[in-house]
Amino acid sequence: MSKDVIPGKVSVIMGIYNCGDTLAEALDSILAQTYTNWGLIMCDDGSTDDTYAVAETYCRRYPGNMVLLKNDRNMGLNFTLNRCLEEVDGEYIARMDGDDLSMPERLEKEIAALNAHPNMAIVSTAMQHFDESGIWGQGTVIPFPQPKDFVRGTPFCHAPCLVRREAYEAVEGYTDKPEFLRAEDYELWIKMYEKGYRGMNLEEPLYQMRDDRRAVSRRKFKYRITEFRVRCAAVKRLHLSKVGYLYALRPILVGVLPAGLYRQLHRKRLQNKKQI
Repeated sequence: MSKDVIPGKVSVIMGIYNCGDTLAEALDSILAQTYTNWGLIMCDDGSTDDTYAVAETYCRRYPGNMVLLKNDRNMGLNFTLNRCLEEVDGEYIARMDGDDLSMPERLEKEIAALNAHPNMAIVSTAMQHFDESGIWGQGTVIPFPQPKDFVRGTPFCHAPCLVRREAYEAVEGYTDKPEFLRAEDYELWIKMYEKGYRGMNLEEPLYQMRDDRRAVSRRKFKYRITEFRVRCAAVKRLHLSKVGYLYALRPILVGVLPAGLYRQLHRKRLQNKKQI
């Protein structure tokens, strides 16, 4: 992050991989933002479909707003997002995924929240979950997560987050190690909280996450082991109660459930929260 900072600007970073059929819709949701002082940095992580071509088309159409990078081969999200961070010039850094949707007022409301809470460095929001049939569930969030909340899992949804640039700089971005793949955000928040930064969540869902049958197949057991390790790291590095090690076992226990049962419980949990 060596580029000069443009005050008030949001640099949106997006790692894209085999999302050619959904990327245009995701990019259109950024173009529709009511907050217009933004720039988008995309990095294709070795896609084998037409993801890069779709991104390239948008970059040609909006050359002043979008930058496109490309990895020689699939490197993982932590490496890919760090490449994006090298190109940011905004005071704020936001995330976005290539198969999701941001609500039009997302960036505007997230910046307003940080301006109203100058002691906060991270802001994220609740998410709605959708598939080909529409929105089917919604998660809940902790308004102001404390270190103790880390033992139950990551306290911030990664894709809807907006973070002050200084917090990213203080921790030197994402930890680029294979053992943190698919838990890169969880590790990022731990590093920021270790440095004394804090965050908040907006209860209004300003982001829609595509959560269909393919999403279940991506939740491989090895990534649940990764989450177990990161939860244990949170207990140690944030000096939490050793009871937290028991909570750390949850992703392992969930991971041994049959895929069909997991999906049923996952949907039931989020559908119940939507009704609250």
